[in-house]
This record gives sequence, structure tokens and C-alpha cells, in this order.
Amino acid sequence: MKLKAGTKAPDFSLQDQSGKSHSLSGYRGKWVLLYFYPRDHTPGCTREACEFRDAFARFKTRKAIVLGVSADSVKSHDKFAAEFRLPFPILADVEKDVLKAYGTWAKKKFMGREYMGILRMSFLIDPKGKIAKIYGKVKPDVHAEEVLQDLDEGLLLKRGV
Repeated sequence: MKLKAGTKAPDFSLQDQSGKSHSLSGYRGKWVLLYFYPRDHTPGCTREACEFRDAFARFKTRKAIVLGVSADSVKSHDKFAAEFRLPFPILADVEKDVLKAYGTWAKKKFMGREYMGILRMSFLIDPKGKIAKIYGKVKPDVHAEEVLQDLDEGLLLKRGV
């Protein structure tokens, strides 16, 4: 099943960089940005994570949770989070079950070569657990601002403003 806005977001349970378990259902009642990225310590992924880090206080004022997901190990995530002082959980999906459930484990092409890899995508999930927006072609340098703007619009609509 291909996910789309308005559908229920698949639940999951994954460990973060410190071994703590997180499930989507545990964040019911809050906005959640679930962002998928290819790999720790790569230029684009580092820029994206640091953009979320730098905007983290603004996400907190909107009562929004930021969760990063890749197929890297808990140990790799621990080093990545420590080096770049990431204040949010980054989740290890080594088995790729969540990546597959969200359609972010897919065929990619680079320099004429095809391979399976992680698509840089994000899902904004509303407080009821439904997908509010899917970000298909994420630009690491501006993605945090884009999500904050969408959150502001969503929160205003929710209040009937």
C-alpha cells in the first residue's frame, strides 16, 4: 500500500541512539515529523540533522516531535548524535521494516548504477496519527523551515483561525 496524506501512519517501535525504544503510538496527541535519511556522517544527512538541531527549540514550542530514521546501527547513531549534539532521537531501523512500511527503501540510481537504498523523505504526522503531509524530494538545507511553516499552517487550521 502506498501511503498518502490522510491515511493512518504505520506504527513502529525502534531504538534511538541511546538504546531507548520509541513507538509512533507513544506520541499520539502531538505532531511528529518522521524524517528518513540515507546515512549517518554523510554531507547531506549531516546538514539536514543540523538544520533540525538548530530549529529544535522552535519545534518544541509547537509541541512537535522530531524523529530521524536510517538503517544505521544504534552505535553509529550514538556517535553521530554526540558529534553533532543532536537533541532529538534518531532511530535505528537495521532490519529496514519501517523503511519498507513508509516506502523509503527503494531502488535508486547513481551514475548509471541501480541499487536499493533509502530515499530522503519525511512524513508530518498529525496528533491523531494520520499523515498530514509527505515530503518526497527533501532539500536538506531548507527542510526544517519548510516543516515549521507547514506546522504553523496546520496548527492555525486546527484552532480554526
